[in-house]
Amino acid sequence: MWKPKERIRHPLPEDRPPTAEEAARARLFSPLTLASGLTLADRTWVPAMVPWRASEEGFVTKDVLDWYGRFAEGEPGVLVVEATGIRDVPSGPLLRIGHDRFLPGLAELTRRVREKSGGRTRLFVQIIDFLRIRRRPPHEKFLETHLVLTPAHRKNLARETGDAAWTEAPDTSVRAFLRATSDEVLDRILDPREREALRFGARERVTDVHEPPIRDLPRVLPSLFAEAARRAKDAGFDGVELHYAHAYTMASFLSARNDREDGYGGSRDARARLPLEVFAAVREAVGRSYTVGCRFLCDEIIEGGSRVDDAIHYARLFARAGMDFLSLSTGGKFEDSKQPKVGEAAYPYTGPSGYECMPTALSDARGPFARQVEKQARIRAALRAEGLDTPTVAAGGIGTFVQAESILANGEADLVAAARQSLADPDWFRKHRAGRGAEVRRCIYSNYCEALDQRHRQVTCQLWDRQDLDAPDAVRSVEGNRRLVAPRWDR
Repeated sequence: MWKPKERIRHPLPEDRPPTAEEAARARLFSPLTLASGLTLADRTWVPAMVPWRASEEGFVTKDVLDWYGRFAEGEPGVLVVEATGIRDVPSGPLLRIGHDRFLPGLAELTRRVREKSGGRTRLFVQIIDFLRIRRRPPHEKFLETHLVLTPAHRKNLARETGDAAWTEAPDTSVRAFLRATSDEVLDRILDPREREALRFGARERVTDVHEPPIRDLPRVLPSLFAEAARRAKDAGFDGVELHYAHAYTMASFLSARNDREDGYGGSRDARARLPLEVFAAVREAVGRSYTVGCRFLCDEIIEGGSRVDDAIHYARLFARAGMDFLSLSTGGKFEDSKQPKVGEAAYPYTGPSGYECMPTALSDARGPFARQVEKQARIRAALRAEGLDTPTVAAGGIGTFVQAESILANGEADLVAAARQSLADPDWFRKHRAGRGAEVRRCIYSNYCEALDQRHRQVTCQLWDRQDLDAPDAVRSVEGNRRLVAPRWDR
């Protein structure tokens, strides 16, 4: 992961856990009723995390049930299931919802969460579309088989060498030259997308409108999202979260870098057109009394990307359209990601934008804790200034009762999400409600979990994954050296 130039180790912020009586009066543990009519028991929120526990075909497994069941035991107000693919295409051990055959497993998941939370936790599923990205190829293989030779390559080669004969040279000769030449020369012969495909792996963009599947995304995606939402409702989920954040399709339409000229790019309103059409199709499929919200970025961070002012504009559009909540995140883009190793794919949380999404305790002077809340608060304030009361969800380095309660008290958000802290201690909300906050296992923000995710390994937390490995209920990772869920809290 990218690291800031300043390397300051920040201690965990002090907390003042409430007594049970104080917790009962706290804003964090007060109910909230959404416009859909769904009442949340409190303002605590476990956002989507990808744990790499689904089957290779995208089905719910026992490990998936155990993972979400363990979070449900902590009784958060909302638990959001990982990014779940809306297409019926292979995508590895990631959950899918692109066909009715996935419904039995998803229905079992909703039953498990209700059972483990005593019906207290509302369960949403985050539904996502993503474009193709290839692994970084070996240098020789790319130049020999992946690169499609064109007259432009021969023209560039002739210019580079001063030999016009290259304009008529056979493919074998051109490829032999390219394999033997230096990186500097190669950079002058290949175009920017070819250089990227060589050094990072080829990646589709929403602006590749010369490709029919990309050009047709506005025609195809609304119905795919709508059918996925219909399945979520049939499976018993309390709502869906449309994934409009980070490096994926819908976020790329919202990005200021989206310069499509077909009415779905360029201006802010044009960039928001497809996200609004997707939402309209979903709303029609599930009805007004079913909860539908989205997660999107308060700041892309990347050069030329959308910033807070763009996010404010989108938030107003989404709220006026009737979304039930707006969950806010930051960064996590491919455009500034670290070069992957040969044979691996680029990971969108390895550059500066990824750092802003998941900063560590070793940070710059700003530190990692509640780092993005000021931006998120600006979005909520802009909504309220327009008379829009859509709830917003703050997230990013929030791991104490004091932090969460102050965010709500200051009017910076309506709900508070915590991913890494919830992974460190799935019971942390329940412990605070019970007046036993001193027993919370606190996240140290080392991003051990994120490193596992980057390698597509089953995600766990270093604070508990070696604890009581021989306990009867300690299901182990594929490698056999880590437990897959946190030890249960002895109340």
